[in-house]
Order: sequence, then structure tokens, then C-alpha cells
Amino acid sequence: MTPSHPSLQQAHMQHPQIQSVNDFVVKFANVNGSGSASANELFAKAILRMGVPVSPRNIFPSNIQGLPTWYEVRVNERGWLGRRGGVDLMVAMNPQTWDGDLAEVEPGGYLFYDNSKPLPKSKFRDDVHVLGVPLTEICNATYSDPRQRQLFKNIMYVGAISALLDMDAATIETLIGEQYKGKEKLLKPNIEALHLGRDWALKHLPCPIGLRVRKADAVGDRIFVEGNAAAALGCVYGGATVCAWYPITPSSSLAEAFQSYCQKYRVDAATGENKFAIIQAEDEIASIGMVVGAGWNGARAFTTTSGPGVSLMNEFIGLAYFAEIPITIIDVQRGGPSTGMPTRTQQSDILAAAYASHVDTKHILLFPEDPHECLALSADALHLADRLQTPVFVMTDLDIGMNQRLCAPFVWDDARVYDRGKVLNREDLDAGKEFARYKDIDGDGIPYRTYPGTHPDKGAYFTRGTSRNPQAQYSERGADYVYNMQRLLKKFDTAKNLVPQPIVSKSEVHARHGAIHFGSTSPAMQEAIERLSDDGIALDTIRIRAFPFPDSVKAFIDAYESVFVVEQNRDGQLRSLLVNEFGIDPARLIALLHYDGTPITARFIADAISAHVRPASKQEKVA
Repeated sequence: MTPSHPSLQQAHMQHPQIQSVNDFVVKFANVNGSGSASANELFAKAILRMGVPVSPRNIFPSNIQGLPTWYEVRVNERGWLGRRGGVDLMVAMNPQTWDGDLAEVEPGGYLFYDNSKPLPKSKFRDDVHVLGVPLTEICNATYSDPRQRQLFKNIMYVGAISALLDMDAATIETLIGEQYKGKEKLLKPNIEALHLGRDWALKHLPCPIGLRVRKADAVGDRIFVEGNAAAALGCVYGGATVCAWYPITPSSSLAEAFQSYCQKYRVDAATGENKFAIIQAEDEIASIGMVVGAGWNGARAFTTTSGPGVSLMNEFIGLAYFAEIPITIIDVQRGGPSTGMPTRTQQSDILAAAYASHVDTKHILLFPEDPHECLALSADALHLADRLQTPVFVMTDLDIGMNQRLCAPFVWDDARVYDRGKVLNREDLDAGKEFARYKDIDGDGIPYRTYPGTHPDKGAYFTRGTSRNPQAQYSERGADYVYNMQRLLKKFDTAKNLVPQPIVSKSEVHARHGAIHFGSTSPAMQEAIERLSDDGIALDTIRIRAFPFPDSVKAFIDAYESVFVVEQNRDGQLRSLLVNEFGIDPARLIALLHYDGTPITARFIADAISAHVRPASKQEKVA
């Protein structure tokens, strides 16, 4: 290595190397469209195959190619799956982002880069250990085709890093074999490229470095899957037969996955007839209109979208609420406002979804924390929509939806019977059972309905999103309007006991402080709790899984001196919802907000809570 390229040994003299086995963060900085995605995923899956849990996150631009992209891999044998914060090994393959990438490396961490061209000493840090491999030089000497040079360079750096981290080469070879099964022409050169990088590192660099991957048995029976795919499968098992959608990042892959699953599981084996209808509409307005029509006709129907789509759907959502038509909307949230950041994650649509439409509406929201709950809650949403005759939102986000995550295996009870709610059939009507479409007969706010064509002369009604009486007859009487609006509130109150209940986690010692979190914040929150405990701060938590909030949420808030509300948006939307619904003094709820478009980290949560708690502790000691 030339003097322009600091060696690992030279940097080591100035700052000790980070030493860690099966617990570190690797981040790949690439150019979008360079073919790096498959190589980076190969790296993550190889560690997973070695029995060590990983949690990868793809941070990508909203264009096709040319802009920076990153792939962050959390390696943690204990199973922490949230972002930790900081980077231990930066694989800096994009000169455009060099300075920012270098700044993220922890003191004592490692910088891996292509040193085919010399860089001045000023481009490095004295407290970061440098690992240079002449990747371009090797590729130019080995391959003549420009595209091959780029693609195989990605595999080469995986090979070099595998040597530096003491990873099992055979495991990576097996994965490459699975990827290119039946494509032997591609298999051999990929394995050769892997060993080009690996052999060079073994010969010229001190392998292994302080970061190492050691075989373990910490993955268990967990599966590795994207949240969008899981939600799509949940819709299949939940009985959805109609999906109308319009493409929008980050939700498009959900509809595509649903189509793939339907083609596999919803085609009549004897006739080849499709038992599903999937329509890519001309826009979001058309898609939600189709879903409302399907729901009115008795089909279990859903659409998948993101924040800008929900904005366009508002009028139809209001119609479904007031006409009491069951529909399901899966909102894979991205950054906002306006069209926002398509490829960045946030929990930005909470208020927009909860009160969607233009007057007094309240909608059911479900908050899955991982792919396992994406499947379960998507199926539950279809069930609740029928049971309550109302729109139901499943609030996921890009972090859950488009990233692969370890989660518990999917389970489904084949004996489960779909509850279609209060539906009168022909026999009911012939028997003289009372039918008044919008009348509260049972005291729970939920009326009875019929499907179109149920009976030749009974059970028909004219549905509308305007004024009507309990019999669905047109009426502009104030008393009739108030009756319906109050009944809808009663129905919403009924939903409190039907939606997924919150999960409370108690500290081993008495805690004066509580925290509320939901959705994709959960993995980082779990780790933050332990970090705070190690720092002497006890914290009880409640994970909210649905809106309307059950009474247990209010009881949790009342039990603590102060309660932190951790969420990923600017305005503390869940906090606002809690204040509005429970009439809580806003001062009792402390907002902890993260909204830069990247998933929240355990470090951010722990540091923010500690900063609030510690000053109070110091004041008590002085007093």
C-alpha cells in the first residue's frame, strides 16, 4: 500500500480498534443502479445462515439510478432488530458521499474502500482504521466487459469483507449456488469473484479484524421476510377477494405480492378460473371507489397506498364511514407532507387516517410492529371492517414494508371462521326479522345490513352518504342526523374491545416514568429500555396496537409522573390523538420525535429519555 493510503496498523497506533463478536453495524455506501443490492443482501443472508440475527435496512433514493444509496446491516446475536445508531464498519464505495459516510463511523471503527486511486491523508480520520482494497484495479485486470467489472466488483468486496470478519466462505458459496441454480454460466464467475476479493484480503490485510462473525444458534425458527409480502399474505388468508390499487412507493410491492399469492392459491384447479379480482386503477380515487363498491356488494376488499393516496381518497373514505361500508386500507407510510419523501420512512399519516374525510369521522387504525403482525393485523382488519361495517386502516411504514426482517413464523388457524358481522340473509327476512339499515337494535351501535340481491322484495335500501333516518329513508331532520352520528360514536366505542389490545411491559423495579410507542418504533424501543436500565433509569412501556384506544391506555398514563410518547413524525401525532381522545393535560405527555426519514434508533430514544430524566434526578439530590 502506498504512503497515501493509511494502513490498519498505522491507524491502530492512534486509536484502539473496536473489538466485538456478533454485535456490530456494517453500512454499505453505494451508487443506486450499480448492482450492489444483491451483493449487500448476500452479505446479510450469509450472516443469518451462520445463525446470527441480522436486521438490514435499505436506504435508497427515489430515482432509478445515479444517486447515493445505503444498506445498513445490524448484526446482533442477542436479537436486537432495531437500528442502534452509529456505524462500526463503513464500506465506502461512493466518492460522492465519502465525507458524510466517514463521519458516521464510531471512534475505533473501520473504513473499507477501493484504494485503486490514491486519496490525500486529509480524507481520513486518525481514529478510524482504514482497509483499502484495489477493487477497480483487480477488476480491470480480470474482466474486459464494463458491466461485468461493475457487478463483480460488488461480489469482490463481499469476499474481502468476509475474510476481514472471519465469515464462513462455504456459506456464501451455498447462497450464491441457490441464487444461480440452473444458471451455471453465472454461478462460476460469481464464486470466482468472491474468492478474488477474499484471497486478496487474506494476503494483504490483517484478517480477521476486531469485528468478527462467529457461528451461533440464535435465529431459531424465525423467518426473514418483508412486511409488504406478509400483509399481502394476510389479505389472502383474511378472505380478501378484491384489490384495487394505484402504484405508489412504498406500497406497490404489497399489491404485487397479493397478485402473486392469489395466482398461487386462488385459482380453481379444475377450471383455471380466478377466484379474485385485482385492478390497477387509473388513480387512487378510482381505486378506493372500486373498493367501496366491492365492499357494498359483500366482497372483502382492500386497497394499498401511502399518505398522498390517502389524501386523494378522503371523499370516498367519508362515504364508506357514513354509508357504513366495510373496506380495508393498508397505508404503508412514507415521509410527508405533500408528496413527501417516497423512499424514506415516517409515521406521518396518523391524524390524516384517524379523521379522514372532511367532517366528524373516526376511523379504526391498526399498528403492526413487524411482518408477523402485518399478516395477522391485515387479516384482522378485513374481519373488523365486516364486523363493524366501517373503514379500517392498517398503518405500516416503509421500514416494515420494504425491508426484510426476522420475525416469528406465520401461523393460521384453519378452523377460523370469517365473521361477516350482522348480515341478514333471505331466511332471516322471510322469518320476519326486523330490518332497518341504520337502526341500533342490539345497543352496540352496529346496525344490520343485507347484500344486494338477497331477497326479491325485502331487505333492499338506498345507501347514501347524505341525510337519512334509521330506515335509510331520505331525511333532513336534525334529530335523525344526530341519531346516526351518536350511533356511529357508540359503534366506535364498541370497537375498543374488538381491536387488538395494547401490550404493557413492566420494569423489574418500580418505575416513575412510562413510555408509549407503536409500530416500527418497537424494536428500537425494546433495546432502549435495556440501555436505560443499565444506566439506572427504570421505564415501563405500553405498545399501542390500535385506535380507538382501550381504557387500559388511559389507566397506564394516569399511573406515572410523566409519560414519553415516542413516534416518527414532526408534530407528535399520536400524542395529539391521545390528548384529544382522553382530554389529557398535554403537559403530562412528553413528545420524543424522530423524523429525518431514517428509522429511529435505540440510541436516540435512550439519550432523549435520559436527558429528560437526569436533570430531575439532580434537582432532587440538591434539594
